[in-house]
Amino acid sequence: MSDTVTNSVVVPAREGRAVRVPAGHAVRVTDVDGTQVADTWAFCADDPVEHLSAQHTRAYNSRLFPQVGEPFVTNRRREILVLERDDSPGIHDMLMAACDAARYAGLGVEGWHASCEENLQNALAEHGITWGMAPQPVNLFMNIPVKPDSTLGWEPAPSRAGDSVVLRAKLDCIVAVSSCPQDIVVINGGDPTPILLEILEPADA
Repeated sequence: MSDTVTNSVVVPAREGRAVRVPAGHAVRVTDVDGTQVADTWAFCADDPVEHLSAQHTRAYNSRLFPQVGEPFVTNRRREILVLERDDSPGIHDMLMAACDAARYAGLGVEGWHASCEENLQNALAEHGITWGMAPQPVNLFMNIPVKPDSTLGWEPAPSRAGDSVVLRAKLDCIVAVSSCPQDIVVINGGDPTPILLEILEPADA
């Protein structure tokens, strides 16, 4: 028997949302229209200071980018999520920081621009959690190729409409996702679109 969808949340283009995912449950993250990056974080529900850490995960797995079957670990080196299934081209990033106000100012934007950092803060606030900055996200569907000279490319997300990944929770956690609002660099194809989150309850729960 397959998992049962118990809740679904649309993350509107350029916005963020957070959902509680009990240990053993999963969250399916779907690129609704294609070519959309989903900045993704996870925080321990009982102590949000402990959170998914990209840098600790790279060390834990000895790998730059996520692969099916491998875990994401926290800043205390505990497994918090596992990449259980990937129905996308399998291109994701764990190198790039979340976009923020300073990033857009550096790109020549004048005035306010939606950002993944602000989206994270707003989404966590709905759960009574305050973070003054954005930890390094797991950038689902984001295409940042490492070139032979060690420089990094910025390419459009190769995900297609309906492509998804399933993240299985190893700990009770809050998973936050920003439908990245970047519309200057081409990572979202110049036109940010929504992301769908679905909470999956295991069949034997």
